[in-house]
Amino acid sequence: MHPLRKKRLALVLAIVVGSTAGIGLIMYAMSNNMNLFFAPIQVAEGEAPTERTIRVGGMVVADSVNRIEDTLKVRFRLTDYKAEVEVVYEGILPDLFAEKEGAVATGRLDADGVFIAETILAKHDEKYMPPEVAEALGEA
Repeated sequence: MHPLRKKRLALVLAIVVGSTAGIGLIMYAMSNNMNLFFAPIQVAEGEAPTERTIRVGGMVVADSVNRIEDTLKVRFRLTDYKAEVEVVYEGILPDLFAEKEGAVATGRLDADGVFIAETILAKHDEKYMPPEVAEALGEA
């Protein structure tokens, strides 16, 4: 084979291998940063993973918000009217967070099935509801 052809072949192979490795690394990084949404019924049925960050959304159950004194820790339940999920959050809740209102929590499930939230999102007006929550409640 001619030396010039060998160089071109080596260059093309290097570009293909480098591109494949780059795409693989990007896909790996994206898969680790995805937050999948689960309705409370899916969590109750065991469909939600415990080893990764997920989102759970629904309506805050009336009389379920329990603030622990002298801390910022709050316990409450989310429902899609089929099942409920216990949520524990430590931090300042959004101003619009309230019972009988929609909320989405991002965090992880522990071994006992309690959702340990890192962030809480509350609806921003009376007409808006996150599409995933609306779909889950519509199915209920």
